[in-house]
Amino acid sequence: MFERLQKPFLTVDTGEAYQPVRVCYELAQPEKLKQILNDLKFTELKNRLGNNWDIYWRDELNDIHFESLESFKRVPEKPVRLGSLLIKDKFLYLNLPSFKRACMLVPRLHLLIDRATVSITKADFVNKVFGLNERLPHGFSEMYDDNELDKIVRERIHDYEVVQERCEHAETAEEAFQILSEYNQTESRKRLPYAERYVFHDVDTNHDNAFLGFYIFLRTRELVAIRRWFGETGYTLGDAIEDTVNEVFGDMDIDIIE
Repeated sequence: MFERLQKPFLTVDTGEAYQPVRVCYELAQPEKLKQILNDLKFTELKNRLGNNWDIYWRDELNDIHFESLESFKRVPEKPVRLGSLLIKDKFLYLNLPSFKRACMLVPRLHLLIDRATVSITKADFVNKVFGLNERLPHGFSEMYDDNELDKIVRERIHDYEVVQERCEHAETAEEAFQILSEYNQTESRKRLPYAERYVFHDVDTNHDNAFLGFYIFLRTRELVAIRRWFGETGYTLGDAIEDTVNEVFGDMDIDIIE
């Protein structure tokens, strides 16, 4: 454990943990999307095929703030590369190296790109942090198995539906609450899979709160990965959810009970 404490995990140049995320969009109007991406000032076309762009921390993204960079000196002539966009087949992929960047860029792109052009569907990510000298996966195809990720989502939905049905057939509200409480406790203690998928539903608003669930989902898993890296093996997803909800709603000064 002492050796691990002496070897911090790998971070990206804006300070947060390196945890790759791939966000997928269904593409409805590819030519219109290409024009939009070419017109945006923070994107740069990477190849002659016109299907791959780099995303830089500048222009329309200039106001994005990273709390981990209190003393970071930005150089306008050399903006930080935040991630990339790739059009492949009938999909648009947003590839990012950290959860923080995903939580900040996904809502912003939702505002800048017409939802009749693309629609967000899912985000795949890795539930761990990496050591400085650890071998990194070679590309997203090595990290993510679509069949396995779909299986995890189906199992999660099935388990929830079973609990929902049990609650609906409970004889009293107290019994339903007990069923739900036991389910939440069981889920919070489960070991997180190496890779996982978040599925977006009915994202049809311009407000950032449409992505609040996405933020909580990623932030809790980031906390678990970092705390366990530093030896807190008893830190559970339930602990992370409690800490994140307190952080989010505490800052908003909202009484979530009401």
